[in-house]
Amino acid sequence: MPVGASPKREREFRKLEKEFKQEGRYPGREDEVAARIVNKQRAQAGETQEAADRERPGKPAAKAAAAPAVRDLPIAGYQHLTVAQIRDKLGGLSAAQRKRLREYEAAHKKRKGVLDALDS
Repeated sequence: MPVGASPKREREFRKLEKEFKQEGRYPGREDEVAARIVNKQRAQAGETQEAADRERPGKPAAKAAAAPAVRDLPIAGYQHLTVAQIRDKLGGLSAAQRKRLREYEAAHKKRKGVLDALDS
């Protein structure tokens, strides 16, 4: 685990690694796969250095024009919705909220149907 990971993430890492060894999954790569899973969780929760850089203006960030974080989106569970579900929820959003969604979509999944719906 990277330096600075919380005790909770360390426990999750050890638990996953132990499970993988007991189940015989990912032979020889248990620690790598467990670390990838936990690091992905850390990034999604905003616990990584990149997330910290976005929250501290004036500090150099890895991505200067980073897309909004998932937690900043106006539609709950956005990243798990289908194109049709997203289209149904766009009606009551302001122009600023639609812009935020478009930035996020363009930086992540780049679904043409969603981008077209957000532009109209």
